[in-house]
This record gives sequence, C-alpha cells and structure tokens, in this order.
Amino acid sequence: MEIQSVGICGAGTMGSGIAQVCATAGFHATLYDVNDDILEKAKSSIQKNLRTLFEKNKINEKEKDEALERIHFVTDQKQCKADLIIEAIVENIEAKTSLFNHLSNVNGSKTIYATNTSSLSVSEIAGRFSYPQRMAGMHFFNPAPIMKLVEVVTAEKTSADVVQTIVAFANQLGKIPVICKDSPGFIVNRVARPFYIESLRLIEEGHAGFATIDHLLEAAGFRMGPFKLMDLIGNDVNYAVSLSVYEQLNKPERLKPSEIQKEKVENGELGKKTGRGYYQY
Repeated sequence: MEIQSVGICGAGTMGSGIAQVCATAGFHATLYDVNDDILEKAKSSIQKNLRTLFEKNKINEKEKDEALERIHFVTDQKQCKADLIIEAIVENIEAKTSLFNHLSNVNGSKTIYATNTSSLSVSEIAGRFSYPQRMAGMHFFNPAPIMKLVEVVTAEKTSADVVQTIVAFANQLGKIPVICKDSPGFIVNRVARPFYIESLRLIEEGHAGFATIDHLLEAAGFRMGPFKLMDLIGNDVNYAVSLSVYEQLNKPERLKPSEIQKEKVENGELGKKTGRGYYQY
C-alpha cells in the first residue's frame, strides 16, 4: 500500500510536529483536535517553524507555502479520513482505543492505524480495536521535525504488509525507522529510564545539583543533560513514561519513579512549556 494522505489526531506538540513533517515531505495531512484553541496554536507553531526553515535556507518560499497548504486543520472527527491515521493524544489507553474505534467507522479496514504512544502497550490498544492487524506503533521523538528516529512497534497481530508500509513511509519522511517488538518502553524509553532516574537519585541523595549533573554529562558527550532534556520533553510526559515502564516491569526498585519529578508534575512545573521545571524559562 502506498500512503498518500495522513490523518494526525491530537494537535499538541507531537501531533503538530508530525503534521509539519508529513506536509514538508509532500503528503496531504489532516490535523484533528477537539479544541479550536489548540488547533490555532498548532497552526501558529507550524507557520513559525516553516518560516524558520525558510530563513535558514532549508526550504524555499514556495516549499514553505505549499507545506502549509497541505495541512487541513479540523475539529470534526468525520473529516479525519486518510490512508494512514497517526494518533498522538493523551497517554491514556481508554482514550486512545475509543478514538481508534470511532475513526475505524470513518476510515474502514483498508486504512493503517498507528499510535504514537511512548510507553503504553500497542498490543493492548490493538486488542481492543476492530482491525488489530492494521495497527502498529509509530513512535516519533520530540521535536518531531528534527529528531530522525522513529520506532515502528509491532503488536501481536500486526500484519507484515502494515509494517513494511510504515517503514517505507517513514523513509519518505526522511526518518530512520527501527522495527521493534511491543514491550515496556520499546527500545529508547527502556534504555533511557536509568539516565533520568539515576540522575534524580543523585539529587534525592544530595550529591549534586541539577546544573552540575547536566554540565558533567554534557561534558562526557551527551548532547543534553537529563534535567534540560526532561524540561524539554515535559515532566508530565517523562514521569508518565517512567511510571508506565515501572509498572509494566512489575515495579523493580531500580526503576522506581522519583518523588522529585512527581512533585514537579503536581505543582505544574512541567518544564519549558510552563516556563518552569528544573530550570526557569
């Protein structure tokens, strides 16, 4: 199957970023969200990002204008019809399965359905879906227009044709697709948990401060320290992933989420998007 149109559900940071990537690569994209304000914010963000690419001579003016024209912003779920549906809504399995089942009534059995979940079980989502063989994970990383890696996650019943089509599509986007089986945290988030959690442990034990740990790890070769990275991702998102992996792996002590991060989330100190996290912005 050849993908020509993409429906992206959820116009937050990830959804708007994925829509921009698709449109820039020449695909017609429908960006759906129930909230008009979030859609307007997404449109402004995409316009700003495309303008920045133009100013940096990454794209010309015609490419900039045409990319924006390819994105259709909608609040009506019935308009979210495409060859490929990518879900990027809240990390809640009930919300995701409900959305997919509603969209299956609009799109049918020929459409491919992909979830951008970073930590929930793709097999469990697919198991509650009308067409489990047509579903896989397509996990982009933040910020989607910049980060090259895409994890293509195979669920128990995902067909080989669906996997092949998603991999080909990711290549067309200029991404680097990596196929992995459905497991807690997939590959990257499983590997990354100690990076965040051990850094938070050092804070809890009073060994060093946020800036010191970030500086040392950056000096050791990491592009960004753990606290700067958590602020960029969002403490709410990062904490939810840590909690999900911890629970799915039967709560090993070494992966226990930090009380410091939990408190940050409860206080609304989510990082760059709220102006305050481990640092002030």
